[in-house]
Amino acid sequence: MNKRIMVVDDQPDLRRLVRLSLEIGGYEVHEAASGDECLLRVAEVNPDLVLLDVMMPGQYDGFETCQRLKQQMPSLQVVMLSARAQQGDLDVGNLVGADGYVTKPFSPLALKKTVDEILGALEDSA
Repeated sequence: MNKRIMVVDDQPDLRRLVRLSLEIGGYEVHEAASGDECLLRVAEVNPDLVLLDVMMPGQYDGFETCQRLKQQMPSLQVVMLSARAQQGDLDVGNLVGADGYVTKPFSPLALKKTVDEILGALEDSA
């Protein structure tokens, strides 16, 4: 069974780039345009990993979305995907339970490698 990934970003072109990069690697990719939409859909999609932008419109930014996801599904892996790369942003990501942090702009190959490493580590510990 393919691993499921939810990509959450308000930019459709970025979601498409991530989708194509990960589908080539054999992942099943779902998309959400906001933290609000992600929180509504996460139970139906039941992803193994969420790639989550920090700055998004709607009620919840990426940090708050991450915190809520971790409360709902503590074992869910969440990687922040953001142009905000200051130490304070990384610290907030850690504080809300993010399992990784990838800064934009990013290489699609580097992103896939990060996803492979996180999901591979999950399989190894299972």
